[in-house]
Amino acid sequence: MVDLRQQVPEGRYGRTSGGAGGGTAGAEARTDRRLKITGGVLGVLLLALVGWIGISYVSGQDVSGEVIKWRVASDSAVQVHLEVRKDADVAGVCTLRARAENGSEVARKDAEFPAGASRVDKVVPMRSTDRATSVELVGCQKK
Repeated sequence: MVDLRQQVPEGRYGRTSGGAGGGTAGAEARTDRRLKITGGVLGVLLLALVGWIGISYVSGQDVSGEVIKWRVASDSAVQVHLEVRKDADVAGVCTLRARAENGSEVARKDAEFPAGASRVDKVVPMRSTDRATSVELVGCQKK
């Protein structure tokens, strides 16, 4: 009689479950283990890199600010409530910008903060060339 179940050619169809061509199962298990270890090490290194970049970015900012609120005082004036956080011995400057409805810049001002306090709340008046519809903090830096 003819045996209808034939053996698959060794190594032709990838992994086998220990049946036909079972001689490579140990090598495949070692390769899988190496890939898992390599992937785990690379994943840990990637997480460490992202954490290091994040910590260096946050700790590298000597002066940070936030626009709490702003209001249009008139067609040519805006008042901005700005909160600045910094080291007490650092003087800083924050740049504010006001824009009109069409997106054009109508005011720009550098607000200076002397050394002495680590947290400063200040209302900054800005004169504008047209009615402002938005105010943004461009950035803060050490002076």
